[in-house]
Amino acid sequence: MALLAALCFGTAMVLQALGAQKHSPADPDSGLVGTVKAMVNLPFAAGLLLDLFGFCAQLVALRSLPLYVVQAALAGALAVTAVLGAAMLRLRLGRAEWAGVAGVCVGLAVLGATAGKEGDKHPGMALHWILLASILVIAVAGAAVWRVREPARAAVMGGLCGLGFGVVGISVRLLPAIHGMDLAPLFKDPATYALLAGGAVAFVFMTEGVRGGKVTTATAAMVLGETALPAVLGVILLGDRTRSGLEWLAVLGFAVAVAGALALARFGEVAPPEAQDDEEAPAVPDGSSASDAQGPVGATRVRMEHQHH
Repeated sequence: MALLAALCFGTAMVLQALGAQKHSPADPDSGLVGTVKAMVNLPFAAGLLLDLFGFCAQLVALRSLPLYVVQAALAGALAVTAVLGAAMLRLRLGRAEWAGVAGVCVGLAVLGATAGKEGDKHPGMALHWILLASILVIAVAGAAVWRVREPARAAVMGGLCGLGFGVVGISVRLLPAIHGMDLAPLFKDPATYALLAGGAVAFVFMTEGVRGGKVTTATAAMVLGETALPAVLGVILLGDRTRSGLEWLAVLGFAVAVAGALALARFGEVAPPEAQDDEEAPAVPDGSSASDAQGPVGATRVRMEHQHH
């Protein structure tokens, strides 16, 4: 289920990128209107549907596996996005990106082989309320840095987004068991509202994190936020463990998987090929002419125009 969630989330990123490319980027002053317009198309809607399926698979996985395994698998969605993006969006994968894909696959395989059962600790109702209060703290922190300049803004927004997703993962583990159609325990549990609020806050902050164009910065911070701290809390508070004697190997697998995801951080929000071409175009150094940056063909054209005049 964790791998299925990663597959759904990674494919959804590509479909949403395809849908968003159907509309020109919105003016900063009309961000909400432009965002809504970019969502009204079939590829984007299909991506949202896959997000829903992925979330359901994540819920199942979190009720069966240690938190560190599931969160690392979700970060592996970037590997799915990278491979599909290379095929469908004509994105170029370099050696670092392919190494990242391999790292994610190897790291997740090691985690799957070494993971034990989910922890059976019950930290008490106080943690449920703490999680709900932490969402308020995350929201206030995001509001405080809303107008901070880039790239610090992208890093903070991405990190807060990751923490929001981390709260979602922990909240799922704390939800009470449901018997039949009796949903009353869910509505009475603060963890339910921490889950819903955490998902909403994380989505808003991820959108704002990539809005300034610092996609790699925001996505890398998100990956760290949603994996590292929840993994530690899962071990300390929830009793997550590895198989006996394999702790060191599980830590190594976790590190490799997260490092691979960080190498693929630029695929957290796929940009149109034209935008990537612009980003990869060589900049004109200070004090050099345009012909120097354009190469032999451009330099020849400049010389011919000079002779003509």
